[in-house]
Parts: sequence; C-alpha cells; structure tokens
Amino acid sequence: MVKSQSSNYRGRFAPSPTGPLHAGSLVAALASWLDAKAQRGKWLVRIEDIDPPRCAVGADGWILKQLADCGLHPDSPPVWQSQRSALYVTALEQLKKTGACYPCSCTRKQITDRLNAQGVPPSRHHIAVYPGTCRPKSPLAVHPASVTPPLAERERPVAWRFQTQQHAHFDWQDRRLGSQQQRVATEVGDFVLKRADGLWAYQLAVVVDDAEQGITDVVRGEDLADNTARQIALQQALGLPTPRYLHLPLVRDAGGEKLSKQHGAMAVQTDTPAQALDALQSAAARLGLSRAVGRGDSTSLAEALHGWCQEWQEKWQTLMEGPD
Repeated sequence: MVKSQSSNYRGRFAPSPTGPLHAGSLVAALASWLDAKAQRGKWLVRIEDIDPPRCAVGADGWILKQLADCGLHPDSPPVWQSQRSALYVTALEQLKKTGACYPCSCTRKQITDRLNAQGVPPSRHHIAVYPGTCRPKSPLAVHPASVTPPLAERERPVAWRFQTQQHAHFDWQDRRLGSQQQRVATEVGDFVLKRADGLWAYQLAVVVDDAEQGITDVVRGEDLADNTARQIALQQALGLPTPRYLHLPLVRDAGGEKLSKQHGAMAVQTDTPAQALDALQSAAARLGLSRAVGRGDSTSLAEALHGWCQEWQEKWQTLMEGPD
C-alpha cells in the first residue's frame, strides 16, 4: 500500500520557448505533472528563455495555453528565466569568491583547433571535452574573488567556466535508469557558466532556479541525463540540495532522431477538448499508461488525468515510498 505523501514534493516542467509543444514535450509535461500529483505535491512551470536568439516570439504564451487546454495547470504562477538574472549574478559571484570558476577567452575555432591537434576532434553525438586552454595553472585556492583576465584578453568578451575537480567522480541514482556515474573532468571538462556574449548558460540557470524554487524532483527527457553530473557539481559548489531525477525515454521520429522543433516536429493540437484529450492519450501511451476510460461513451480530461495519476502512482510505488 502506498503511504500518504507529504506536500514537500515540488516538481517542475521547464520548456524552452523555441516553439509550441510537440508530442515529445507534451510527454515530459504530462509525466512531470503526474509525478507531482501522484505524490500530492506541487507542480510548477518555468519558461527557460535565457537564449533569446533561439526563442520564438509568442511561443511562451502558446505553450502555456496548450498546457491549460490539457488541464495541466501549475500550482504557482509561471516564472521566466529572462527575469531572474540577478539570481544568476549572485551565484556566479559566489563561485568567483571560492575560485571555482575562471574567465575564458577561447573562441569555438580555437577550442576545435586544440582538440584536433590533440587527436580528439569534436563529434556531433558526443560532448566536446574542453581542452583547458584558459584553465589557471595554480591551485584553486590561490585565485581570489578579484581574479580578472589578462589585459590582452579583457579587450574582448570572455566566458566564465566552472573549474572541475580532476578526480571528482559523481554517482547518483536515477529513478528510471538506475545507478549512474560520470567523471566530469574527463568526460566534459570545464563547462561554461556564462557565455562570452553575456548570456547565461543552461547549467548555472537550471541549478539556481531549481534550488530557489525548492524543486525536490526533476522529471525530464533522457537526452538531459548527461547534464546531471555537471548540475550536481554546481549544486555542491554552491551548497545547494540535489533533487531526485527521473529521466524519461525519448519520443523519436521515423528516422530515429529525437522528436524536436529543430527537426520539424509539429505542434500538438489542443484547441478543442477532443483534440486535447487525443494529444494526452498519445502522450500517456508513450509513458506506458493505459487508454483512459470514463463513464458512458465519453471521457473528460479530468477523468483521464485522474485515472493516469492513479496508474502512475502504482507504477512508481516503490520509488515514491522512500525510507520510513
């Protein structure tokens, strides 16, 4: 029997407004909503719009409308990352003070050239490990908060990189994938916190936001699983809690590629209750849930969501119960 869940659970759905929700992103939205509701917790929505060149005008409003059409209502007003820069500034300054990051003036070409010279050219399907071109040669502790790039480098914009510990090995338990591990220094290298063009990097923003919003559980696509170790490294460096993670199987197109807006994924149609229910039925099927059946000849959105919530709770019963 599933024990009574507390209200401490806080989950979130954090779409990038590069376009409307497609079938894959609706799966992530439904799963994160179900996980929160099955545990009688709170479900939040965060618009991750820190990369304006990639964002489509009006996409945030379209996404929020699609969620509402599907009966997926956040328990607090949505927030936009573009309005939270002050939080990221504070976090970056904290990392500077502890010597956990450093300025980097490398261009992409310089990084690629260095990797090619080392015989490890970047690959489309693998993370390019930063070769450490700008990494300080002295120990972290000797770099005070006032660390600045050399004069020649200050003449052009610099990025800020997190200085990974060479022997740090991160282990975590994913609720679906099981035991996971990664050595960030050798598999990723020193990663960017703030880009040279002044835009905030995803890793810093998501860690700061999850902590500030009190997120206890992250439910997202499997393509983001390899970000987890970097985020744990940042959480530890900033003294922040680490949420539990559940990475979902990806929705793929006919060619086996992840379904995405970049590959022409079509927006899910939710303008009528029938369309919204049909979209949710498809998303639920992707999650291994049964087709919703209501009373009589029709099923309402509320009935469908309630049924899937119960089924989700049973599916993840052991993992949700946790220690007594």
